[in-house]
This record gives sequence, C-alpha cells and structure tokens, in this order.
Amino acid sequence: MIFKRNRRKIDFLIGGTQKGGTSALDYYLRQHSEIGMGKSKELHFFDNEKMFSKSKINYSKYEKLFDFASNKKIYGESTPIYLYWEPSCQRIWEYNPNIKLIFILRNPVTRAFSHWNMEYDRNADKEEFGYAVRNEILRTKAGLPFQHRVYSYADRGFYSEQIRRFKRFFDDEQLMFIKYEDFKTNQKNKLADIFNFLGIDANDYNFEHKTIHKREKHAEISEEDKSYLISKFEYEVLQVEKMLNWDCSDWLK
Repeated sequence: MIFKRNRRKIDFLIGGTQKGGTSALDYYLRQHSEIGMGKSKELHFFDNEKMFSKSKINYSKYEKLFDFASNKKIYGESTPIYLYWEPSCQRIWEYNPNIKLIFILRNPVTRAFSHWNMEYDRNADKEEFGYAVRNEILRTKAGLPFQHRVYSYADRGFYSEQIRRFKRFFDDEQLMFIKYEDFKTNQKNKLADIFNFLGIDANDYNFEHKTIHKREKHAEISEEDKSYLISKFEYEVLQVEKMLNWDCSDWLK
C-alpha cells in the first residue's frame, strides 16, 4: 500500500490591516532563523477571485512561493487585505483550519488618510481626501459585487465585523491582534510576543529598528475631515475596545 505524505502547508499569515505596519513586521520576521516567509510580500492568494472561481483550487501554485527545502520551523506570508476581503476568511480556514493569524489594527482615521496618501502617490486616486471619504459609498460601488480595493478608505476601518468574521472560523488561540500604535513605539517587545505566539525562540533574534515605506505626505488631514471620521468611527471604536479588551481612546482624539 502506498501512503501519500501529508502536504506541507503554511503555518501563519499576517492578514492585515493595510497601512498598519505589516511591511515592517514582514521585514522583521524574515530576519528570524526559524521562519521562512513567502518569496515576496503580498502574495494575494486568498483574495484572488480568478483562482477561487475554479471548481478545484490549485494550492501548489501558492506553496511553490515558499522555500520548504530550507527546512525552517514555520512558514508564513503577509497580505494585508486578507482581513478586509470577505471571502478570504473561509478560504484560509478551508486551506488550513489550524493556521495562526496576526492582525495589526491602526487608528481607522489615520489609517484611512495614510491609505488615501498611498493611492494618491500611485496615481490611483486624484480626488482630495475630504471628497473621497464623503463620497466613498458611491465611489466603491464601482467594485461591486466585490469590495473596492482602492477607494475603501473608511470602510476598511470598520474592524468589528472583520474581527467577528475571523473569530467565527478560528479559535482565539489562533488569532493575535496588535494595536499599531503599541507596535510602532515598542517593536522589540511586541516582536517577542509575536515569536512566542508563533512558537519560536524569541531569544534567537537580534533586533535592529527598521523604517519601511515612509512616503511623502501630499497633504495633512484637516481638522474638519478628522472630526468627520471620528464621528463616523466613534461607535465602531467602542465595539473594538469591547471585543479585544483594548483602550482605544487615543483613536477618538
């Protein structure tokens, strides 16, 4: 009788949020001797609608993007849109129900502005920020029946629904939520927490601070736009505080 060897699967994902420090975290994890990361950041597998429109999913295409021959203890990748992209959650669960997931959540107001600044920089959006967020519902309809990948500045900041979705599929022990503002100011200690969560040696690592993707600011957020978004997110922030037992009062200032 021939026994088929179990296929090597990915152990963890950094799934969000966009403009939440995932590039820095991806960089740091690549420096650890026990971690094998994907060949590039943002492999965009579980949000690939063309791939998942097929009756049979070819996971080998995804797994070929990892160097399993390097015999690292764990393997993972970073694609920030996984948290936001609704179908991704179930797809990840169907791929590996035992996977671990890391999400960094940022103040939704500053996240939205940073997202707009990036898209403006890329010439993907030339509308002013105030116009973009006030007309977001109308503008994002262009992406239907899916979510809009570019204009979703405020929508991505409604974290409670996204958290709830992942909690529905995965046990709490598989999920790690990190507050961006804590990660930004205390990266060394937060990395130790992440290494412990992933089950690797937190002491086998020499931390050196690295600044990743610092972009030119094309504008500053106006007090009017800031107040508009704070009022929009006020109830949402309270929901996140309850769900994660966090203090997010700084997000509403």
